[in-house]
Amino acid sequence: MDASRFVFKRYAGEYDHWFETHPAIYQEQLALLMRVLPEGRMKLEVGVGSGRFASRLGIRHGLDPSPSLSALANKRGIETVQGVGEFLPYRANTFDCILMMTVICFMDDPARSFSEAFRVIRQGGILVTAFLEKGGGIAKREGVPEHQGRFLKFATFFTVDDVTGMLAAAGFSRVSPERDLQGLCILIAQK
Repeated sequence: MDASRFVFKRYAGEYDHWFETHPAIYQEQLALLMRVLPEGRMKLEVGVGSGRFASRLGIRHGLDPSPSLSALANKRGIETVQGVGEFLPYRANTFDCILMMTVICFMDDPARSFSEAFRVIRQGGILVTAFLEKGGGIAKREGVPEHQGRFLKFATFFTVDDVTGMLAAAGFSRVSPERDLQGLCILIAQK
């Protein structure tokens, strides 16, 4: 999705500022992720963006295609690599946990990104993916043309069944939903 990469590169500051203008939503999502992510392990956030989540969740490694967002993540102490989730530039069995926070909706091939995550996660490790569910509150509100924002107009929304199927096809087992938060669904998948 070249257009979405361009918009995140050009409007990185605007994207990052959204979290300051919506602190209740950000804090609620952050609290939920804190409950499901393991402590003190080798973690990576794919689609790290400006590092808002990684920096608060003890994730020191991030991957993002936007140099502008990566620079913001670096300022928050995240060691970033420029790239995409479909082609992770890491060795097999490197991480205990990978977080994909509202990024699969912007990927060209989320199924491939899950296969790549499976490859670089150690046996027994987990993938936590949070996504805007198709038909959920956020997708319904943002899917209406007059409400589409600068970023979500490039999003492709998936159902829980869609994402669960992609995770199973990638090799993950024990896929379980944590919670649906106003259209934000979190799935935890174990290798």
